[in-house]
Amino acid sequence: MDALSAISTRTTPQTERADARQVPNSAGGYGFRVGDDARIHRFLTLGTEGGTYYTSEHELTKDTASVVLRSARERGSWLVERIVEISTAGRAPRQNPAIFALAATAGLGDDDGRKAALAALPAVCRTGTHLFLFAGYVEQFRGWGRGLRRAVGNWYLWRDVDDVAYQVVKYRQREGWTHRDLLRLAHPKASADDRRALFDWITHDVEIGGAPLIRAFVRAQAATEVSVWVELIQNNRLSWEMLPDAALSEPAVWHALIEKGMPQTALMRQLPRLTRLGVLTGSTRTRVAEQLASPALLRKGRVHPVNVLIAQRTYASGESARGDSTWSPERRIVDALDAAFYAAFRTIEPAGKRTLIALDVSGSMGARISGLPLTCREASAALALVMLATEPDADVAGFTSSTTSVRSINRGLGYMVASGISPLPLSPRQRLDDAVRSIANLPFGGTDCALPMLWADGNSRKYDTFVILTDNETWAGSMHPHQALRQYRERSGINARLVVVGMTATDFSIADPQDPGSLDVAGFDSAVPNLIADFSRGVI
Repeated sequence: MDALSAISTRTTPQTERADARQVPNSAGGYGFRVGDDARIHRFLTLGTEGGTYYTSEHELTKDTASVVLRSARERGSWLVERIVEISTAGRAPRQNPAIFALAATAGLGDDDGRKAALAALPAVCRTGTHLFLFAGYVEQFRGWGRGLRRAVGNWYLWRDVDDVAYQVVKYRQREGWTHRDLLRLAHPKASADDRRALFDWITHDVEIGGAPLIRAFVRAQAATEVSVWVELIQNNRLSWEMLPDAALSEPAVWHALIEKGMPQTALMRQLPRLTRLGVLTGSTRTRVAEQLASPALLRKGRVHPVNVLIAQRTYASGESARGDSTWSPERRIVDALDAAFYAAFRTIEPAGKRTLIALDVSGSMGARISGLPLTCREASAALALVMLATEPDADVAGFTSSTTSVRSINRGLGYMVASGISPLPLSPRQRLDDAVRSIANLPFGGTDCALPMLWADGNSRKYDTFVILTDNETWAGSMHPHQALRQYRERSGINARLVVVGMTATDFSIADPQDPGSLDVAGFDSAVPNLIADFSRGVI
């Protein structure tokens, strides 16, 4: 064999560098390094908890944190803007990354950065739990100086006094902190009698007479009769967290809480308990189903689609994640959660383009992400269902590597030019948990992210947009993905676009950052379907 015939700038094995800008990924292949802006966005929407298939949680967190801390020091005001944008829009399933980045900026930023971070505290830390989390994080970067004390004090002063009372009795302690701890550190000066009385009750257990919610909370904690708890719920803003454990085993108490109006996230989390207690019957079941699927209430509660997905999967399974409790799922509630998942995404305008949605179903996509009971491949399947429900001319395929047999994937659905990729029988008419389960059970293999373009080329399939959902750990192919995209464009005559949906917070991507027809996005951002549609139609 002529050794020179193996040298090419158009076809390069993924285990070798095809471009000087490429860097090694964690699986032994090469990809393009993403910049700090993208790393920050991935961190805020994906987090690092749990690590990835190839990288431990400690390694990923340490590497990503260095980018966050550098941004906090060098461009704190910019970082705070990104934090507020993502947090207030509910675009991430967990608040921890945003609160950590805010605390880092409050401790490490320049004067403008620190001021911006402290000013943003009420917008990002909207609950008592968020405030406690911030207090723990911020001590990792600074002491309790005047500015920090004032910002925390203002959290208690600028809110309506009834809302402060609500936060105080709903979130009494978290992360080793209590409201008493923070008030004694911050020393806020209340000008009104009712707020001053509330602060005295928190810090010194002084009897409070003028706050109805506090008095109702104290009565509820001391009560032993169901009728008393129900009456207190009906006449006050009591949430389930404000009730003693004995009250939470009483169906009448939950009926009263539902009738009064439970927050959306709390309602989703309590569905197994409500089912076990026999609460979800008749008009109550109808009321709960309607609330769960309400787009307005989902937006008001900033409920992230991933959290709906987890609630739907857990509830439909009839068993808790630890296996210590079981229930018989109510069909109408499962259906309502299914509808809620799609409703949790904002209205999406279809791009109207011929689209191939390609799901990486390789072994590394079986890793859990962001500390959630969800794998990369399961989350990608759910996102694919949203796009299938939106785009009228979209196909979906699953791929691993060309060395992986896909007979069990194919299921007799027709053509297949390369081993390792095949169409998938996904449809938005399927129930969400069934579709996700079908993806979770596919065989594992290596990762070759070039296969979607090679498959389309080999089967003369015409696509305007390729959407690849992956962890970017490609390594098993004989051609890099960006080379396969270029080849597809040349042979088909279609200036096809590529959207890479990254499902982990690593620092590389298969998308060429200098290709205007390629876009890299973070998979847990609830704005992703709209971003994909806009890019596909050429708006961005």
